[in-house]
Amino acid sequence: MNYEMLEFDIQDHVAWITLNRPKAYNAINLKAVQELCDVANRCGSDKSVRAAVLTGAGDKAFCAGGDVADFAANSERIEMLVKEMTGALHTAISRFAWMRAPLIGAYNGVVAGGGLGLALACDLGIAAEHARFTSAYTHIGFTPDGSSTYFLSRLLGRRRAMEMFLTNRTLSAQEALDWGIVNRVVPGAELMAQAKKLALELAQGPTRAHGGIKKLLNIAPTDSLESHMERETRAIADAASSRDGLEGARAFVEKRKPRFTGE
Repeated sequence: MNYEMLEFDIQDHVAWITLNRPKAYNAINLKAVQELCDVANRCGSDKSVRAAVLTGAGDKAFCAGGDVADFAANSERIEMLVKEMTGALHTAISRFAWMRAPLIGAYNGVVAGGGLGLALACDLGIAAEHARFTSAYTHIGFTPDGSSTYFLSRLLGRRRAMEMFLTNRTLSAQEALDWGIVNRVVPGAELMAQAKKLALELAQGPTRAHGGIKKLLNIAPTDSLESHMERETRAIADAASSRDGLEGARAFVEKRKPRFTGE
């Protein structure tokens, strides 16, 4: 499939997803989220994909959220448009959350609105020093979407999440690191190189085990202790009996580096 609003490529088992509307700060419209949903389905179904990177084109923005100009131009059907957009966006985020491959966010500038939701939905995040993070929804009288209330409240707790949503506080990259929204901050010129290094490292790892970890962490906040320990038992038994699990045990005994295949 040819994409108009984003770029998609797979190299060395890493899927590269780039929101490609730099003049609009990579804001997302209906076409963009539909394409993102298609990409998410492809990444989740293609077993050759063992890691993925999501970023934005240019150096000004990762994603500024929904295309507000498009909302204003479609005021007569705004309710239907928003439902169509969130339907595709939320499906894409769900597919990314449950796919085996870890998703790395490379935040190359403004992260706002729906872009904040996309950033929070990534499994790991690297921010350029000039990146900025904000909700921005209430600036236009909207409420949040794109998983942001789900993930932000879990990452920050209710008080800080409420502050970000109600006041539209803008966090610097360093503040986002301090608050636990991103994993590391790097100079802008090094962002994509660092994202590639991490993605290649993960792509050479035990992808099946990575997927198991994602599932466990996604379920943990709403699980009981006993139920979750049973899930852990099933997950580790599945991983231990997999090709990569058996290879990892053999490599440990033979004192060599394991050769994982993702199976």
